[in-house]
Amino acid sequence: MALCASVGALALPNELIVHIFSFLSDRDKLRASAVCSRWRECLFYPALWTELKLSVRGGSGSEETQRLEFLMRRFGSFVLELEFASVDGYLSPLQTESVEGDPQFPERWRDAVTTYLDQVLCVLGSLRNNRNLQKLSLRGDTCILHDDSIFDSSYLSQVDQGGKKKEIQQLFEEILSNSRQLKWLSSSFMLGVVTPCSLSSLSNPSAETLEHLSLLDNQLPSLVSSIELERLVHLRSLSLDFCDFTSVICRLLADNNRVPLHRLSLLLDGAALEGKPLDGTASEDDLKVLVRRSAGLRVYLMALDVCSQDLLRVLKPSLPLERLHLDSYNTLVTDGVLELISLQYCKTLTHFVLMRDDASFPDLSINRNEDPLVLLAWRCIHLAVLIIHGYTVWSHNLVAISRLRGSNLRVLSVSEESIDFDPEQSECIEGDPVHNLVKEVSQGLGRVWHLSMDNSAVLNEPTHHFHREVQTFSGACVNLTGPA
Repeated sequence: MALCASVGALALPNELIVHIFSFLSDRDKLRASAVCSRWRECLFYPALWTELKLSVRGGSGSEETQRLEFLMRRFGSFVLELEFASVDGYLSPLQTESVEGDPQFPERWRDAVTTYLDQVLCVLGSLRNNRNLQKLSLRGDTCILHDDSIFDSSYLSQVDQGGKKKEIQQLFEEILSNSRQLKWLSSSFMLGVVTPCSLSSLSNPSAETLEHLSLLDNQLPSLVSSIELERLVHLRSLSLDFCDFTSVICRLLADNNRVPLHRLSLLLDGAALEGKPLDGTASEDDLKVLVRRSAGLRVYLMALDVCSQDLLRVLKPSLPLERLHLDSYNTLVTDGVLELISLQYCKTLTHFVLMRDDASFPDLSINRNEDPLVLLAWRCIHLAVLIIHGYTVWSHNLVAISRLRGSNLRVLSVSEESIDFDPEQSECIEGDPVHNLVKEVSQGLGRVWHLSMDNSAVLNEPTHHFHREVQTFSGACVNLTGPA
């Protein structure tokens, strides 16, 4: 009886418990780990997580930091894919309040940035010896980064008295140096984590395996040099600041000794054009050479507060544009720009987002026989996503768009405040005009359609939207599951 009593789950060696755990789903593994401390210890054996993918979110407060530290301490050394992002806009209230009107603003902002730096240190510190890492995707909080110029520099020095930013930069370079099979490297608005010298730390094995590169931080000079890009011969997807997409880089990507480029994502910030002008960016001839070499190339472009004059310089005929997002606060997209888009990209454009965060809703169809948005829907034969806010869209034109594209238009999102009704037509039609509009658009699309009520996902943080879109846009052409 004593012998039988000693034979049980608690008497099994750890290796056997781990083997039994290997037959369980991830959810059941976590449930089993709650039985006792020994089973919980067995849960964190690397053998159980050969293809571990983690998506972790930062946030405010010490509790969030403690959870993050526990998770990264357990899994950081053997995780295969890691995505780290600060909570969307958790500093947004700080961004919108007046510094002068709130005496506690500097202290609260300092606490938020301190937490942010601690969490980035925690994530990167746990990855420093991970040689199996295939995907590293980091996204910071643009509330800190884009508007830090409005704060006194003393605030930054008070936050970073211990040199955390420098330590973060060194950790990032150490991760690149120790990596052996990195396929996806992305760092967006991470408070200067990436420097112009960072990419030179990438190990030769990872330089051979890297397929996607995205480095964005609104910095001068460029974070991606042609010298370092020349090493990445198997790069299939690239995301960078539009002003950093120079003639030299464009010609380099067209080299016959490289794998053809499949995805190119470009972010153009109108506010940064004064310091980073468009002069020197890829010309029409450069793009023609690239497209000839990379026949399957598709481009995603987001333009933030870019005037129409600069947009006309950017939208070159040879650019194989598949996704276009025009977002503005102060500038206005003209009907001439929409006309150019619908003519030049009629065979390639699938996603079009037109946003404007302003009290006025300009009508782009004034003094025109045809609405430019209707013409765009008619000419762009592969249009599948159309999102509009901040511009007047007449109800009858919205119906026309739904009928032109039908069920092929998978997403038609128009904010309710953007829609206007023709008084003469409303008098001739009985019933509620909104109800009639929803009914007609639903019939045109061949499915139930509703007015879009919430545009915060796109409006509040367009750069976050850009980061998420790049994930889906480039993810299809990067193989993260096969052998490195």
